[in-house]
Amino acid sequence: MKKILLGTVALVAFAAPAAAADLAARSYTKAPAYVPPAPIYNWTGFYIGGHIGGAFVGDDSIAAGATRNNNAAFLGGVQGGYDWQFAPNWVLGVEAQYSWLDRNTDPVQVGAVMFSDNQKGLGSVTGRIGYTWGPALLYAKGGYAFADYNTTANNGLVAVSVNSKSDGYTVGGGLEYLFAPSWSGKVEYQYYDFGNVNFDGYSFKNDEHVVKAGLNYRFNWGGPVVAKY
Repeated sequence: MKKILLGTVALVAFAAPAAAADLAARSYTKAPAYVPPAPIYNWTGFYIGGHIGGAFVGDDSIAAGATRNNNAAFLGGVQGGYDWQFAPNWVLGVEAQYSWLDRNTDPVQVGAVMFSDNQKGLGSVTGRIGYTWGPALLYAKGGYAFADYNTTANNGLVAVSVNSKSDGYTVGGGLEYLFAPSWSGKVEYQYYDFGNVNFDGYSFKNDEHVVKAGLNYRFNWGGPVVAKY
């Protein structure tokens, strides 16, 4: 019996180093490299910014056969608003903006009356709805608009100011892109309609087309651009 026990102990003592050597020889598998998840873009929050662009009056008629000057006018202005992202790729917002411009249209003579315009600015308060994918937002907008201008009618004896401000509506759309934390750029088109201007039996439509590029700073009160871990 003692011989059997001694033989067993000797066998275990011989096998243990061999097993340890076998374990040490096993290959090591390297953990996969960490790949950070894609950032989550959040459009919710307040913003302010500025824009530049061009304004074009429509091909409008004053009585029969006479048209206004529709050359482009340079404009620059400011905007501010609030966006709310939901559902989860839709964005609702409200925006106020004002654009300064200095346009003096060529006088147009209808009968014995000479008409001319001096426009100072365009403003609007609009709602907007858009669809976002990642850093991009495609949107449509519409709402109240007003124009600061002065239309003068001159019959050769006296010049009469017709309007100094006009109310109307605006519709449009654009594309905005978050290119850095808290910063976005946009390109936008708006159509402004202020109805008809009537004077002494003459009438012409007052509308404009505006194309502009803008830059916004976003406060991200609804949360910053973050990555989900």
